[in-house]
This record gives sequence, structure tokens and C-alpha cells, in this order.
Amino acid sequence: MKKLTNELVWLKALLNDLGIERTSPITMHCDNQAAIYIATNSVFHERTKHIEVDCHKVREKIIEGVILPCYTRSEDQLADIFTKATSLKICKYIYSKLGLVDLTHP
Repeated sequence: MKKLTNELVWLKALLNDLGIERTSPITMHCDNQAAIYIATNSVFHERTKHIEVDCHKVREKIIEGVILPCYTRSEDQLADIFTKATSLKICKYIYSKLGLVDLTHP
């Protein structure tokens, strides 16, 4: 989440430089409910001390209203097609969600 937060902050700054201002928070889709909970809550437990440092930047941007974490089921993560091995059935589902068309088989 920290890396994505940094990229979203950079992207927002780039859009501002191009004259496109965005006042609403950027939705960050995540399929890990525990990560969202840890990032949005300021209370840390003994078990989460090792990730506390990474969460400060993410939580700061959530509080500032730059990003808004949103839970998305793993099955609905469209980016998975670019990062994970998936079955043909899942690939076809993601293709349809992305609006991709197979030109070789009309």
C-alpha cells in the first residue's frame, strides 16, 4: 500500500502540474481487509509493530483526503491479469470487464 500511495501522490501532483485539479480522494482498491483496517486506524497492536513505519505515510494521506482505501474482492481485481497467473475462465471475465476483444476470433 505504501508504494501505491507514493505513486498516487505522484500522479496527483503530475495532474496538478498539467492543470487538472482533483479535489476528491483517489480510490485505492485493495483485496486485503486487514491492510485497510491497519492503514485507517491509528491503534497498533504488538503484532503489527513491524509494519507501523510503512503505515504512517498511507494513514497521513488518508487523513489528508488524498486517497480513500476501498475493499475489492480478489475475484474483481482487474489488475490481477497483469500480475498473477489466472485460468482461462478468469481471463475471459477480466477481458470483458476491461472491454478487450479478441480480434483473431470474432
